Amino acid sequence: MPLLMGWAAGIVACAFLSELPAASALAGIVAGAAGLMWRAIPRWRPYTVFLLALTLGLAYADWRAQQRMSQELAAEWAKKPVEFIGTVRGLPDPGEFGVRLTLEVERVLTSGASLPPKVQIFDYRNQVWPPGSRWRLSARFKPRRGSANPFGFDAEQWLWSEGLLASGSAGKERFRLADRADAMAWVDGWRAAQVGRIESVLGVGRESALVAALTVGAQQRVAREDWRLFSATGLTHIVSISGLHITMLAGLAAWVASWLLRRWPMFRSPRVATAAVAWLVAAGYALLAGFSVPTQRTLFMLLVGGGCLLLRRQLSPFQAWWLALALVLLIDPFAVLAPGLWLSFGLVAALMFGSWARRRPAAAWRAALGGQWSAAVASLVPLAAWFGGFPLVSPLANALAIPYVSLLLTPVALLAVLLPWDGLLPLAGFLVHGFYWGVDWLARGPAWHVAGPPWPLLVLAGIGSVWLIAPRGVPGRGLAGFLLLPALVYRPAGPEEGAFRVTVLDVGQGLSMLVQTAQHALLFDTGAGDAGRVVLPQLRGLGVASLDALLLSHHDADHDGAAEGVLREMPVRRLLAGQPQTLRAWPAGPCRQGDAWTWDGVRFEVLAPLPDMQPTEDNAHSCVLRVAGAKHALLVSGDAPALVEEALVAHYGERLRSTVLIAGHHGSRTSSSEVWLKAVRPQLAVVSAGYMNRYRHPHPTVLHRLRQQGIALLRTDLDGALTLELADAVDWQCLRLQQARYWRARGDCAAQPLTSD
Repeated sequence: MPLLMGWAAGIVACAFLSELPAASALAGIVAGAAGLMWRAIPRWRPYTVFLLALTLGLAYADWRAQQRMSQELAAEWAKKPVEFIGTVRGLPDPGEFGVRLTLEVERVLTSGASLPPKVQIFDYRNQVWPPGSRWRLSARFKPRRGSANPFGFDAEQWLWSEGLLASGSAGKERFRLADRADAMAWVDGWRAAQVGRIESVLGVGRESALVAALTVGAQQRVAREDWRLFSATGLTHIVSISGLHITMLAGLAAWVASWLLRRWPMFRSPRVATAAVAWLVAAGYALLAGFSVPTQRTLFMLLVGGGCLLLRRQLSPFQAWWLALALVLLIDPFAVLAPGLWLSFGLVAALMFGSWARRRPAAAWRAALGGQWSAAVASLVPLAAWFGGFPLVSPLANALAIPYVSLLLTPVALLAVLLPWDGLLPLAGFLVHGFYWGVDWLARGPAWHVAGPPWPLLVLAGIGSVWLIAPRGVPGRGLAGFLLLPALVYRPAGPEEGAFRVTVLDVGQGLSMLVQTAQHALLFDTGAGDAGRVVLPQLRGLGVASLDALLLSHHDADHDGAAEGVLREMPVRRLLAGQPQTLRAWPAGPCRQGDAWTWDGVRFEVLAPLPDMQPTEDNAHSCVLRVAGAKHALLVSGDAPALVEEALVAHYGERLRSTVLIAGHHGSRTSSSEVWLKAVRPQLAVVSAGYMNRYRHPHPTVLHRLRQQGIALLRTDLDGALTLELADAVDWQCLRLQQARYWRARGDCAAQPLTSD
């Protein structure tokens, strides 16, 4: 056990390093640990074995990470056309704006260029890319990069764990070559054909999408709104082909095989035959699902369990658990970055721990209730840490959905797909319809949202969870809730009176900024896309349960695109907009020059639109807001162009002066004019823009102006989410520096004014 535990701990520790250690340093550490183990007295031997295994796990994870980093796209080839030959792997994802697909790089044809083994391609022309097809094409690539925010889904972490080290957009021309003839190409082609068959029988809609997701892993067919419903009920894991479905199906196959062998014995070793049938069924299901990383992990776990059974090794459940985890991390050390790994292993551990040391098995109904209790308690801390909360209906939803989906819907859907006739597909569609009826009803239930607690509270909550599900006889279980409670009710402290905190979210090419005073919160713009992607997780993680005001600068997708999601999911007391007529479903007041209010000693003043101006474009409608505390002020102008800036300078003059300026229009050359910068005289400028965006924001001209005036610069595309404290002084933190990891790109996070080149 110490060997397995140390190995896993070393691999986990590597994922949280800000820099990878040198091979020579690791070799010295391993040698020192080996010498310590050799010289240790017997009583200390387990601890030294753990230490040696930890250093070996760290060294192994470091070696694998160094290998992967050597495959990343070279900086000099970013945004340059690269011609190559690649094979389509998996099922392409047809989206609203184009097709997203994964290509396995066979050969790079551009002299001097190199690409990672696997790349992600976006085709904005919506062309057809059959699975397994080979193409000669050209694409412009960007290095692996995702928005960097403290809470919610981390795209950059996911890309690294999946080995997708570069993404690009396909060029106009492509030439199809002879298709790949290997096994995975055939499987992917068969999966695509089944998706077409399902949609031809059931039509394109919710039923066909879920049947395709549960049978061949085509989760991209499920609508975004349905994913929101699954999240609201805690059933996201039910829809994914993961450990739950594969294990259930393997168990069902083992039960059938055992039942048959008891009546018609055909093998001398029925134990071997039963285990082999179960594992082959699980492997076949994983193959149908495209052999994705989560399905591979489940197969490894089942392989360990089956191996122990066949070899008749007397391993305890927890020894088998540690062995399975060690094997999974040996094959895929980057799996430690996937929440799904820890949720699946953690829930299995909770179920084992809850029934530990029982003299005899509990009754079936009692075991089911106990298992549900253990799973619910064990999931509280990881769900709060990773997803910022949990639906209160989740235990009920899972208790109903797990047997329905795993034991009824999934087997029927699989049988319908595997049979050569379509008779069972309507039955599968009918069962899906019933499932959605329940989901729609349960999704109305409340959710408990948790602010991102500091790690000491998470540790206490983890101890409380284990204590709470401990077997009977463990003293003081009733007190465990007091360890859980601080993390579940935690709210970060607000600024002091007269001070305010500004969080500029990393929403890619767009703007979203949260301003917090001691007791109030205002959100300026929401960025584009789905509010559940970035904005809502950040608001909830920062402890914002409601907004006192939502101010939308003007009508443009990168400024108000996620507004509907915010308004639907979070109470908003006051809604202001530069173009209120565009918000037809929500009553919004117009931004009016001179509107002002004070919260907790901080003054908010709307400076534009000016009533005597006749805007000729949407950007000129932008609300301009100045926030002034006791010592410092911040000015944000949306996408207001230079013409508006000059009018504001003429009208307000010195009253525009602010310590912090959110650069207009993401640093476009149409804003942040020299007249504007001289009037505002900021010490710090913030640019909110997407990494290597197609508009080339921020523009070199604007950067030159900032340097010429000695203004410090922070950029969300390089530094991630930014947190500024405007109190007696102006302090700031950049997420990419604050939460540095070896797999995360690092920003400069300028600490003092920039100097001229």
